[in-house]
Amino acid sequence: MSTRDLHNNILVKRAISPVVITNNTASVSQIIDTRGFQSLEFVIATGTISDADTTVTVLVEDGDNSALSDAAAVVDAELLGTEAQAGFQFDDDDEVRKIGYIGNKRYVRLTITPANNTGNIPVACLAILANTYDAPVTQSAS
Repeated sequence: MSTRDLHNNILVKRAISPVVITNNTASVSQIIDTRGFQSLEFVIATGTISDADTTVTVLVEDGDNSALSDAAAVVDAELLGTEAQAGFQFDDDDEVRKIGYIGNKRYVRLTITPANNTGNIPVACLAILANTYDAPVTQSAS
């Protein structure tokens, strides 16, 4: 297999389905199971944000329990990029952010939390799992 082959070496999962956030309620991703992969990247996409002063923060949590009942904020040393860089604000229309996870916990999730939002924030998030021990990777529908 070619070392330039990305297609057979990643698994893409839905983290947050496309949604329009209309208030300050947090959007919490699916819990991503990292079993069989050495790295995880969350990719966040925004649409046209209609609020004039909203800010949106990002939090990455991990744990060993499949329901993340043991969830803890990921320390900066286990992130590629920062949560601040992954966040966005009112004038970040149609942009993409990313944040990587290189920690050793099996389960990971991402939370997007707006503040001062009285408009619409269209957002979606994908989780890309890579550096598998067992290529080629078969993409599932989830």
